[in-house]
Amino acid sequence: MKTLIASLALGAVLAANCFAQEIAITPTKRIDLFNGKDFAGWKFTSSGDAPAERTWSVTNGVIHCTGQPYGYARTESPYRDYKLTVKWRFVKIAPKADNGGIFVHINPPDKVWPACIEVQGAHGKQGDLRMNGGATAKGHETAETKNCDAQAPSNEKPPGEWNTFEVECSGDTIKLWTNGKLMNQITGCSASSGAIGIQSEGGEIEVRTMYLEPLKK
Repeated sequence: MKTLIASLALGAVLAANCFAQEIAITPTKRIDLFNGKDFAGWKFTSSGDAPAERTWSVTNGVIHCTGQPYGYARTESPYRDYKLTVKWRFVKIAPKADNGGIFVHINPPDKVWPACIEVQGAHGKQGDLRMNGGATAKGHETAETKNCDAQAPSNEKPPGEWNTFEVECSGDTIKLWTNGKLMNQITGCSASSGAIGIQSEGGEIEVRTMYLEPLKK
């Protein structure tokens, strides 16, 4: 039994190191992260024992996330220097739309919550950026300052309608647009590359589009 446990632990470490050392992809053309059919190219992490299919599914070309248990789906590959576009919405709007989000610059190990920058999806907070799992940015180096509030009035749509996040990751700088309006910007991020993910955090959400484009020169 001890040998088995040691082998499993070593396997987890090797997998994390492989993820950490993989060369991040810089897009030279549009890259669709979701193929509209299944989760090819994605991995799952959950805080509970439920299998991924109880949280994540694809129907009629749309990703569905129940919001429970907490966790995330992430790309197998890391990326850097890109513009990310995500079209998503809350499904359940009563009694409240609840929570969700998009992760960029996810770095190992996989856990709830990983080192990453969160594009906040919580109802009423879509414009905030949050440093998770020890990630930092200039002016946001402590637990008390890990949230970067939106720098413009809310531009999110009512629950049930589709929102569009555009996230520009350039070096250690991140800019966020919500439905076409520039909402936030951080610099000096502790990571400039990593996997990209969809957060499961209570809100029942759908994602219909998720792709990368090269940064404009």
